[in-house]
Amino acid sequence: MTTYRIVELLGDGISNELSQAIHNVAGALPFELDFLPVDLSDESRKKKGMVVFDLAESAMRDLGVGIKYPTATTEESPNRILRSRLQFSVIHRPVCTIPGIKTNFTKAIDIDVVRIATGGTYEDPGRRIGPDTAVSLRVIERGPARHAARFAFRLAQLRGRNVVSTSKYTIQQATDGLFEETVGRVAEDYPGTPYRRELFDALLAGIIMRPEDYSIIVCPNEYGDFLSDSACGLIGSVGLGDSASYSFDDSGRIETAMFDPSGGTAPDIAGQNKANPTAAILAMCNMLRHLGEIETSRALRAAVMNAISEGATTPDIGGTLSCSEFTNEVKRRLVSSMQTS
Repeated sequence: MTTYRIVELLGDGISNELSQAIHNVAGALPFELDFLPVDLSDESRKKKGMVVFDLAESAMRDLGVGIKYPTATTEESPNRILRSRLQFSVIHRPVCTIPGIKTNFTKAIDIDVVRIATGGTYEDPGRRIGPDTAVSLRVIERGPARHAARFAFRLAQLRGRNVVSTSKYTIQQATDGLFEETVGRVAEDYPGTPYRRELFDALLAGIIMRPEDYSIIVCPNEYGDFLSDSACGLIGSVGLGDSASYSFDDSGRIETAMFDPSGGTAPDIAGQNKANPTAAILAMCNMLRHLGEIETSRALRAAVMNAISEGATTPDIGGTLSCSEFTNEVKRRLVSSMQTS
C-alpha cells in the first residue's frame, strides 16, 4: 500500500475534534497517511517557546506537506511565523456555493482567491507617532507577486477559466502598481487565458451583482484576506472555507505545501463535538490532489457536498449532526463511492 508522510500541526479550541475527523476519514482511503504530529497549541508555545516552531519548520521542510488546524493568536501569530519561516508566498482559497445551505445570497459563486502570502500591511505592526497619529509600512515584493500570478494563471489554464487581478492601483500607485505590473507581465506568458484587472472596490460589487463573471482572482495580501472571508459569508459560513499555502523553489515548482481550514479556534464549542469539520475535510481534499491522488480527492469532495446537499450536516448550517456523526456520514459515502467506481 502506498504511504504518504504528512506533518500534522495541532492547535487550539476545536483542533482536537478536527484532527479526529481527519484521522477518521483517512482510515477509509485506499492508501495510508502517516501523520507526524507537532503541537502548536498555545499551551505548548508558552511552555516550549520558539522550539515548537523549530520542530514545525524542520518537519515541514523534511516532508514537504502538512495539514494544520486552527491556532490561537496570543503573544504571536503562528500563521505569520510559519509563513515567514517556510517562505510561503501564495495562499489559495477556493470558495463555491454548496447546494443545500440556505444563505442570504441567492446566486451561485465559484471562485478561487489567490493571495500573496506576504507583505501588504501584515508584516509591520505599525507604530505611534505622538498621541494622535499612527503609521504602518506597506510592502509589495515582485517575487511573491510573480509566484501568485503564475499560480493563478496555471490554475486558470488547467480549469479553462479567466483571471482577474485586483487592487487599488489608481490610489496605491507604487505598491499596487508594482503588483499589477508584475501580474501583467506574467499574463503575457498565457495568451490563451482571458485576463483583466479591476479595482478592488468595484470587484466586490461585481461579485455580488455578477458572480458568474469571476473565476480566478489574484490579489495582494490583505485584499485576499478580506475577499476570501467575505466570499465564505456569501456561501453561508466562514467555517466552510479551506486554505492552502505554498512556497516555491527557484524554478517555480512547489516546494512546501500546507493545507488548513480558514476558520478560527471556536473556543465556545471546543470539546463539545459541535464543530463543523467541512473546511478541514475540504483542505484534506486539496492535500490529496496535491499528492497526486486526484480521483480520491474528487470522491471525498463529492461525499462532503452530497451529504450537505441532502441535509446531513451540522447545526451551524441547518443540520442536526454532531462533528463525529457528520464525519462518519462523509466516510460512509466515500467508501460507497469507491466500492462502486
